[in-house]
Amino acid sequence: MKLKGRDAARHFAAPDQSATGTLIYGADAMRVALKRQELIANLIGPAGEEEMRLERLSGGDLRRDPALLDNAAKAQGFFPGPRVAFVEEASDTVAKHIAAALADWQPGDAQIVVTAGSLNAKSALRKAFESHRTAFAIGIYADPPSREEIEADLKKAGLRDISADAMADLTALARVIDPGDLRQTIEKLALYKLGDETPVSSADIEANAPLTTDAAIDDVLNIVAEARTSEIGPVMQKLTGQGIAPVGLCIGATRHFRILHAAASDPGGASAGIARARPPVFGPRRDRMVRQAQDWGLPRLEKALQMLTDTDLLLRSAAQRAPQMALVERTLIRLAMLAGVGR
Repeated sequence: MKLKGRDAARHFAAPDQSATGTLIYGADAMRVALKRQELIANLIGPAGEEEMRLERLSGGDLRRDPALLDNAAKAQGFFPGPRVAFVEEASDTVAKHIAAALADWQPGDAQIVVTAGSLNAKSALRKAFESHRTAFAIGIYADPPSREEIEADLKKAGLRDISADAMADLTALARVIDPGDLRQTIEKLALYKLGDETPVSSADIEANAPLTTDAAIDDVLNIVAEARTSEIGPVMQKLTGQGIAPVGLCIGATRHFRILHAAASDPGGASAGIARARPPVFGPRRDRMVRQAQDWGLPRLEKALQMLTDTDLLLRSAAQRAPQMALVERTLIRLAMLAGVGR
């Protein structure tokens, strides 16, 4: 039987203990592994592996000894409770051995869980599960986690009071980071909110999201965008002491001003434009960048991007002999002065 979408999500979260088995396949090994971990944990419980109710095999093991899976499914353990016979890195070369184990399966046997890479529609392994009345085949694709999946991870982490803005930020974050990183972020968020009864906010998401740019670079870019020219020198000394590369700083500045430019030119306004930024911008930083885009306006942002492009080309020029960090600092001061025009 083939499962997709919500049916697949429900199966991973609350699997049928009387089923014969599940095939999980897909090109992204990390996504497949996360779903396999979730399924097995929900089948045998947190103590299942310690109680030796999980038998691990590989596709190579089955090629050498075709009877291994059938024996593992029927073996009786020392501890009571549901059991799983898990085959990883399977392929069509062992499909007939797995199909034989499925056909020989009886109630009380261990559930058979199999993981594989990409399998096309004609795959013998897929057909073995899809054609079985009590076994399931689930394809895992590179789509971002659905809202239902995110809410399930939040609930599992003990986070139930989420503001609408925070959920929107988390959904946006899920589109640009790996599922494993998203799960780690939610676990980190749960620790961050331990003992705090207030709803999860956008600021909480920002504090726990993986860093997309260096915090010190963000500081100097906000100083520049907000026309605080006198503060540039001390922050530049700090960046130099931290070993920040001039080219990296120029790239970071260009990225920042491109986001502002896209926001200022968005038909829905600066707020809608910042909401579309990738990687996503969260919490107070998002509100700050909306104000910056509104204050700068499109013409000045276009001029700022031209200045940064010229500086980047100059930094990469073999004929340029001036200190590179001094060139970047000069450009940032000019940008801050441009931001101050008309204020």
